[in-house]
Amino acid sequence: QVQLVESGGGLVQAGGSLRLSCITSGRTFSFSANAMGWFRQAPGKEREFVAAINWSGDSTYYADSVKGRFTASRDNAKKTAYLQMNSLKPEDTAVYYCAGRLSIDVATIPDEYPYWGQGTQVTVSS
Repeated sequence: QVQLVESGGGLVQAGGSLRLSCITSGRTFSFSANAMGWFRQAPGKEREFVAAINWSGDSTYYADSVKGRFTASRDNAKKTAYLQMNSLKPEDTAVYYCAGRLSIDVATIPDEYPYWGQGTQVTVSS
């Protein structure tokens, strides 16, 4: 069974930083061979793409709303993906999810990711 577990969320003031982690496990998901994505969902809104990183970590893609503030990275030896979030804004408040894709390349559509974590709450106060 594949498991993705996020951590690192919390309450932070505007302008602050948080680092989310997503550790994966499960024989049927080869972390080092697949792209990982980050999505978020605010109350009453659709789940939206935030960032994605390819299998090797040398290619990343970001939503315009977070470009220049967020950085996706990964440690294949630890089977863990990260999302460094700087200069946080109140509009970044949401539940953040990591997702695993069965492809080496990034994607921005949730349906392209068959594996999901349970989410971690990020709240940014003004």
